[in-house]
Amino acid sequence: MTVADSSGSWGQSGVRLEGPWTHRDVAANGARFHIAEMGDGPLVLLLHGFPEFWWAWRHQLPVLAEAGFRAVAMDLRGVGGSDRTPRGYDPGNLALDVTGVIRSLGEPDAALVGHDLGGYLAWTAAVMRPKLIRRLAVCSMPHPRRWRSAMVADFRQSADSSYIWSFQPPWLPERQLIADEAALVGRLVREWSGPRLPDDEDIEIYRKAMQIPSTAHCSIEPYRWLVRSMARPDGMQFYRRMKRPVRVPTLHLHGSLDPVTRTRSAAGSGEYVEAPYRWRLFDGLGHFPHEEDPVAFSTELVNWLKDPEPDR
Repeated sequence: MTVADSSGSWGQSGVRLEGPWTHRDVAANGARFHIAEMGDGPLVLLLHGFPEFWWAWRHQLPVLAEAGFRAVAMDLRGVGGSDRTPRGYDPGNLALDVTGVIRSLGEPDAALVGHDLGGYLAWTAAVMRPKLIRRLAVCSMPHPRRWRSAMVADFRQSADSSYIWSFQPPWLPERQLIADEAALVGRLVREWSGPRLPDDEDIEIYRKAMQIPSTAHCSIEPYRWLVRSMARPDGMQFYRRMKRPVRVPTLHLHGSLDPVTRTRSAAGSGEYVEAPYRWRLFDGLGHFPHEEDPVAFSTELVNWLKDPEPDR
C-alpha cells in the first residue's frame, strides 16, 4: 500500500490508495472530484462522512463489484482528492455535486449510499433530484428535518453532537483538528466506534488525509452552515424544501451504540419517506457500522439492493 511520499507528508495524490479499484477525476458542478471505482452494472455511489474520505468504503467496493454493481466512492468537495473551493459547502450545493457526478459518469441514475454527512447529502439529493436517485441507503444520519428538530429540541442529542457546536468559532477548530498530526481525528474515530474499532493503520490514514492543506477547514464548513443557517432565510428555505417526501425505496442503517447520533433521533425518519422504507439496527456497533462490521453491513446492503421487493 502506498500512502505517503518520502517526507512523510501527503498531497492530494496521497489519498489514491492502491487496491483492486481504479482512481480518476470527474468534473461536476463547477469542481473536480476524485473517485475510486470497481465493477460494471447499475451504479452505486458511496458518500463518506466526517472525518473520513472515500477510503471509508474500501470494504464495500469489491463486495458491490462482485455482486454485479458499478461501485463508485467519491471524495466530497474539499476532502481527499477533490477540489477545495472557497465556497459551496451548503447541503444544497453539495447534493448537486453528488448528482453532477452521477451525470458525469454517464449513468441515468444511481443508488446512493451515504454515511454521516454523506447520508445527510443523500437524503438531500433524493429530494432535490429524485429522477437521478434509484434507491437510497443512509447510515448513522437522520433525515435533515429530523436532525434539525433533534438538535434543537432534544438536549441529549444536542449534547452528543457537541463537536458540531465546537466547530462554530472561526479558525480555532481547524487548528485543533490538525494539531499533533491530527490526533483529534484518531480520538474521534475511536470514541465514536463500538467495541470493534477500525484498524490503527486505517485511523492513521484518516489522520494523514486531514492534514492535507485546507482539508480541515473544508470539512468543518458544512457543519458551520448547518448551525448558522437555522435562523437564516437560506436555512429556513432549505428545510422547507426538505418537507418534500422521499419517493424511492430507502434503507436506513444505524448502530445501536452510536454515541453521536442517538437511535431515537434517526428512527423517526421514515415519516419523510413515501416509498418502501426499511430500518436496520446493528446491535453492538457504533457510528461506523460499515467499518466496524463490514461483512454484516455489506451483506445487508447488497441483499437490499438486489431485492426486487424492498418493501418486504
